[in-house]
Amino acid sequence: MFQSGDGTELTAKPKRSFYAARDLYKYRHQYPQNFKDLRYQNDLCNLRFYKNKIPFKPDGVYIEEVLNKWKGDYEKLEHNHTYIQWLFPLREQGLNFYAKELTTYEIEEFKKTKEAIRRFLLAYKMMLEFFGIKLIDKTGNVARAANWQERFQHLNESQHNYLRITRILKSLGELGYESFKSPLVKFILHEALVEDTIPNIKQSALEYFVYTIRDRRERRKLLRFAQQHYTPSDHFIWGPPRKQKSEGSKTNKKPASPVSVHNSYISKHKKPKEPKNTSASGSSAGKTTEERKVELIKSGEENDQDEQEMNCDALRQNNSEKNSDTDTSQLSKSEEVNDTSDRKEDSSHSKNDDENLNNDCGNHPDAIEKDLCDTENSSNNTSADLQGSLDKDTLSGGTTTKNKDELKS
Repeated sequence: MFQSGDGTELTAKPKRSFYAARDLYKYRHQYPQNFKDLRYQNDLCNLRFYKNKIPFKPDGVYIEEVLNKWKGDYEKLEHNHTYIQWLFPLREQGLNFYAKELTTYEIEEFKKTKEAIRRFLLAYKMMLEFFGIKLIDKTGNVARAANWQERFQHLNESQHNYLRITRILKSLGELGYESFKSPLVKFILHEALVEDTIPNIKQSALEYFVYTIRDRRERRKLLRFAQQHYTPSDHFIWGPPRKQKSEGSKTNKKPASPVSVHNSYISKHKKPKEPKNTSASGSSAGKTTEERKVELIKSGEENDQDEQEMNCDALRQNNSEKNSDTDTSQLSKSEEVNDTSDRKEDSSHSKNDDENLNNDCGNHPDAIEKDLCDTENSSNNTSADLQGSLDKDTLSGGTTTKNKDELKS
């Protein structure tokens, strides 16, 4: 909080977290990088815990005791930090090193075990009540619990619980309840932005909670809702850049996608090729066939060279834009990790969707460079085809000229 000269309070503009972007990108895409699925090595300990066969470590408490005796004991749920990794397991290591990571095989077996699923939902309800929320139906819709005022006040002041909510949302998605996540996130955004009951949670909700949802359309609906109610509106950094009304502010507009820039370069270059070669063939009507062929070959080589130079320019521009965006974000928060993968997820879709909320799509620099190379190869093939066609036209044109000369003689 800052204070202006007239005494009004000014709120600092929030900053994006690249650590959050990288972490949640890996989660949404099934941990694609450096992920080794040890299918049987953890001995299904998460499933066995939920079947009440083993206690969670290091406390030595069984799941039935947690669900029956810990429910409503908010002091125990608040100050114990080892149970949450067992109640909501993930395919990543948490702070409790006694808790084992989920495997894909264990997830499949968990979903088929009714006893485990029943207890998992009871654990979810217990934690919702701890936060002042209640589950109201089987589709995942939630509402305020009877104790919401007390619990919301506590939730607004205990920010370590935001990490627990992120873990709960991730675990819901892993164990077959992806559809439960959007209603909970929408409820939290409404309470934080509209009702102002838990305002301190809005940063975590927009940085983490929204991006645990794997469906891009659902994420964008939530971000549109948040953008409508966020104050001050010009501090909303998760949505698309605002449209500029004056021409003088064009520099603030978001640059076009590198792929579209490249395509525009190619299209602009292709248009003058046809009349250029046509006029060249027309002007050389009086020359011999061999001379015209040599000129056309040289012209094609120059065109190919120009296309390659433009492809390189577009690629360099793409790289410079990415480097500039990364450097700016690094200066804004020195503790954040330099990973722009999730930001690039949205850039390829920014042209097709006016919301383009929070760089939401999955394009990476490697994929963009590959697209540019594919486009370059395609354009080179097109140049080769055009050159071959012109050679045929030239040969036929040369034969016609020669026949006319013979007739005259």
